[in-house]
Amino acid sequence: MDIKWLKTFIIAAKHENFRKASEELFLTQPAVTKHIKRLEENLNSQLFDRIGKNITLTAAGHKFLPHAKEMMSTFEQGLEDFEAWKQGYHRKLIITTAPQIASSILPSILRSFTEKNPDIEVLINILSSYEIGDEISAGRADLGLTRIKPIQTNINCQVIHEEPVLLVGPNIADQNSKYDETMALQKYRIITHNHPEYWDDLLNKIKRFYPAVRTMKVNQIEITKQFIEQGLGISYLPATMVKEEIKIERLSEIKPDKIYPPTSSTYLLTKVVTSEASEFIEFLKESIHLKEGFKCR
Repeated sequence: MDIKWLKTFIIAAKHENFRKASEELFLTQPAVTKHIKRLEENLNSQLFDRIGKNITLTAAGHKFLPHAKEMMSTFEQGLEDFEAWKQGYHRKLIITTAPQIASSILPSILRSFTEKNPDIEVLINILSSYEIGDEISAGRADLGLTRIKPIQTNINCQVIHEEPVLLVGPNIADQNSKYDETMALQKYRIITHNHPEYWDDLLNKIKRFYPAVRTMKVNQIEITKQFIEQGLGISYLPATMVKEEIKIERLSEIKPDKIYPPTSSTYLLTKVVTSEASEFIEFLKESIHLKEGFKCR
């Protein structure tokens, strides 16, 4: 039995249309028909009913489809494992992380970890903080790094990092005007909702002191920073996300007066702790000050 026949059958079953299957597989329609015919001959069973140009799965087709998918999955996993072995990997670690973490605290830690553990293949999946709890709960990743506390009750959660949140604005170092909180909030729009955890409470606090403040919602920190640099507004952002821009004077830190910003937490999520995940967590403990773990309820 040729593995190409199985793949063609699975795609044809998905579309119940040989033309659409040929387009997805980059094959000619006669080639698709030939693959299905050879598979049916090998199984001694008809997998599709053909009525003109329309095809539907037969009872035998429905019965065989999950087995075909399982065989295809095993084949593809085998190829992945073999390719990893050729590259010197003998173990695997799947990390799902929020984009803010992937672009701030993770790269340097990951570089040092992979240098120390060259036999571990590390796969990174970038998702929003809201999706990471589901990913860990479903067992699709070994550990997750997120900016919000998950709602799932079947996973474990640890605070691994806490940092201050800073009010930042465009760099006006060459201007003579005083750059304080009141001036900034009166002059600029405040760019909100670029962090998943603290904005609702923070915005209520801001409006108590500055009821006329104007807002602009932007759901990505990197875009927020670009907007601030262009003078479109100011925002409250985690310190690690803006430290380089402040250092090279692309952004300016605005000292708090009436509004004292919250802290930003990074959470580590696990369900079943594999040996590879355990090693990575221990490495995190050495890299940053790990807060006391807790069970999410």
